[in-house]
Amino acid sequence: MITRLLLLIPACAAFALAEEMPPPTPSIPPAATENAKPALPSVSQIDENTFKIGEVTFNQKNREIRFPCKVNMTEGLIECIIVLQQGKAHESLFITEICPTHLNLAFRLLRYTPSPELFSLMEDGHMTGIYPAVSPIIKSRARIDIEVEWNDHGTTRRFPINEWIQNSNSKATMTAGPWLYTGAAVQAGKFIPDLTGDIATIMLVRAAMINYPGSDNGEETVWFPFPEKVPPLGTPTTLIITPHFKPQIPPKP
Repeated sequence: MITRLLLLIPACAAFALAEEMPPPTPSIPPAATENAKPALPSVSQIDENTFKIGEVTFNQKNREIRFPCKVNMTEGLIECIIVLQQGKAHESLFITEICPTHLNLAFRLLRYTPSPELFSLMEDGHMTGIYPAVSPIIKSRARIDIEVEWNDHGTTRRFPINEWIQNSNSKATMTAGPWLYTGAAVQAGKFIPDLTGDIATIMLVRAAMINYPGSDNGEETVWFPFPEKVPPLGTPTTLIITPHFKPQIPPKP
């Protein structure tokens, strides 16, 4: 299994970067993608089941993905969960320095499948209001849980990311539930999140690879960090992604 995974890495890297899709809105200026040539990532093996691409660590057995972030906001309006510095850092709960292509490659190697179900089909540059038909299997494979882990004065704590976010209208925690791996487009041979810096968002963003599928994801001015729950600005954290639908373990006879 390990050998097979290592052999798949170059193929998956090429596939992840070569999957051309319609450019997101807004599109990336030509200057940003000029002479963009994707390079195959370097992969290291940590133990029997754990591998690392750049700063992204992933486990082939439990399909867990981990990468470092820092708390970027403890108050104020948020529309994003995870961005790079060049992304929407002024409205993101976390900031990270990982390469989004590495994260996308980890998703692909662990058999997550992106679902386009949240985005209207386009025609002549306009949304049609018609949404793509997505099979239940694809929807299941695209749904993920996101948790945050950090050191709180010597104690390791781990909570669902939804618990750090509140709705200002209801004063309630964001509804528990999955996030959606939506993938992202490639433009001029470059993975769009590498250029925009958008990785995970609450508001629907075609250029981000993870989106919030809740029915209230269209509300622009209601999401804020829970100041009582979020640690101080700049606190190092680890974001942990796991499948939302866990495999059923048969009972022992």
